[in-house]
Amino acid sequence: MIGNRRIGGDNIHRDSFNISNRLVLSLFLVAVFFLLGACQRMSGVSTTLKDDGKVAFKRIAIVPFQAVHQEDADINTVRCPVCGLVFRTENFPKGSESVVENVFLDRLREQRAFILIPPERVGGIYEGVTARLFKADVLQVMEEVGKELEADGVVLGYVYRFTERKGYSMGADKPASVAFEIHLIRVSDGTIVWKGIFDETQASLMENLLQISAFIKKGGKWVTAKELAGEGMDEVLKDFPGLHRD
Repeated sequence: MIGNRRIGGDNIHRDSFNISNRLVLSLFLVAVFFLLGACQRMSGVSTTLKDDGKVAFKRIAIVPFQAVHQEDADINTVRCPVCGLVFRTENFPKGSESVVENVFLDRLREQRAFILIPPERVGGIYEGVTARLFKADVLQVMEEVGKELEADGVVLGYVYRFTERKGYSMGADKPASVAFEIHLIRVSDGTIVWKGIFDETQASLMENLLQISAFIKKGGKWVTAKELAGEGMDEVLKDFPGLHRD
């Protein structure tokens, strides 16, 4: 009888263990299916820094960011006016370039690493120089703008795509999509010393399973275009010369 009770106890123990395992497995599968249906962003960040020992700025002039559209509706790509890189574009609301510009300015102002000459002051100078040097290339114009403003560097930004999500944070019919490019030009010689590119459309985790850690970190929600631009700006500015880093 003692032996029978021992065997019965072992069976109960094994049954409890199997039930616990099945419960853990079920919870794991539920979590996996949830993650597969959740949202995640596919990375599209690129930066280039020309570190020649002369990348140091105190005064930076910010040219108003510009929206770059394709006039031909049948063509959905545009070229960067400075470097010639090709980007996918879509029609987006007027003023979206100012949203990206303000995100950029906010990040630089937070650290107070430079004296910033704001776009509202630079814009008039830029238009005047462009009209006077209408045959000059973009870098020559930027060099002249910087000299007139006594700046060490000039920032020129382009926005190629700023598509707002359709839906809500927990479920969107169409995800946010943003593409922008920012150049930092040294006034003394017209050299592009830094370039930051962000080109990204939010994707579901099912489309990009390798991004599961980023999904957990970001909370698994569908972001707005401004939020996506902000996250992209944080990434590209990690290599911006002169910014303080942790």
